[in-house]
Amino acid sequence: MKALIYAILLLFTFQFTQAQVQYETIDSQKLNDIRQIKVQLPRGYDEDTNKNYPLIVVFDGDYMFEIVAGNVDYYSYWEDMPEAIVVGVNQSKTRSEDTNYSEQSSMPIDTGADFFEFVGMELLPYIEKTYRTENFNVAIGHGETANFINSFLFKASPLFQAYISISPDLATNMKTYLPERLKSFENKLFYYLATSTNDVKFIKEKTEALNLNLTALDNKNVLYNFDVFEGPSHYALPAHAVPKALESIFLVYQPISKKEYRETILKLEGSPVTYLLEKYQTIEDLFGIKKPILVNDFKAIAAAINKSEQYNYYEELGKLARKQYPETMLGNYYMARFYEETNDPKKAMKTYQSAYMLEEIAGLSKDLMLEKSDAIKADFGY
Repeated sequence: MKALIYAILLLFTFQFTQAQVQYETIDSQKLNDIRQIKVQLPRGYDEDTNKNYPLIVVFDGDYMFEIVAGNVDYYSYWEDMPEAIVVGVNQSKTRSEDTNYSEQSSMPIDTGADFFEFVGMELLPYIEKTYRTENFNVAIGHGETANFINSFLFKASPLFQAYISISPDLATNMKTYLPERLKSFENKLFYYLATSTNDVKFIKEKTEALNLNLTALDNKNVLYNFDVFEGPSHYALPAHAVPKALESIFLVYQPISKKEYRETILKLEGSPVTYLLEKYQTIEDLFGIKKPILVNDFKAIAAAINKSEQYNYYEELGKLARKQYPETMLGNYYMARFYEETNDPKKAMKTYQSAYMLEEIAGLSKDLMLEKSDAIKADFGY
């Protein structure tokens, strides 16, 4: 009986700690029809009413939504990407009509043009009015809808800032029109493209041709990634491509990795603290999110300072840590390290002592502060 009660309580708790998924309908004048959508809100969406979130719109939402929503929830839980609102558009009965395009222009036409207007003039405004969104939108499509999402790039002000195109069934001239459009693109844009060795032959051939053209682009504003997966079929490919796509788009958002530490930070000629500030400023510029600097990222920069023996950077790091975590001993610890390594032991001792009054954090304890202070006192006879 106790085991049964525990299982019920665990299930109850689990339901209320997961991301929230709800089903809605939009009465569309553009489509003259009712369109079903699925909406996943981040965990804790209702707790912080001042927080806004990037928006991820999933076309072919009838089968693609769960793949994307699950990955978004997982990656955001581990802080490898920001929490995001995921919206899936059900197209199980209307896919061909929704993605109808002109053979001449490769742009949406007739029912495809209606759906294009539905997305821009009804769906996105509804989501932005109903939910708290940031100004960073991601479009995800597969097959026909992967071709369709390219159409938004030809607007003067594209509605999406990131595009995940999985095994696109490309329109006749899209492989030349799209690179031509992106060649002079003036805003930051993420574009991810994927196929597989077992993809539909003509789709794979067109996708690889598009990749050649996109790879030849010389535009730093376009952040492009391409993957060819070994093995999956056209229909299995999204399960492989979605996590890789999210990783590539939100790479800068992720905590400092061993690779980033080893290949970038340790090779810096300038200040690693400046690198840290620029990393987080880039996150704010790209995604509209003011992310607090992670404690582990502070530790990575401190490790680089220690390894390179450029101890003067501890002062800059200490001031930043005091600003970010004022109630903790993190900033005082780095400041004390600065004084200790730049031949001012008396200030180092006093700074360690003052850290004792602050909150412990990241393995820094009151005992450690006293040990550091007492060691200096013993060495210099203060």
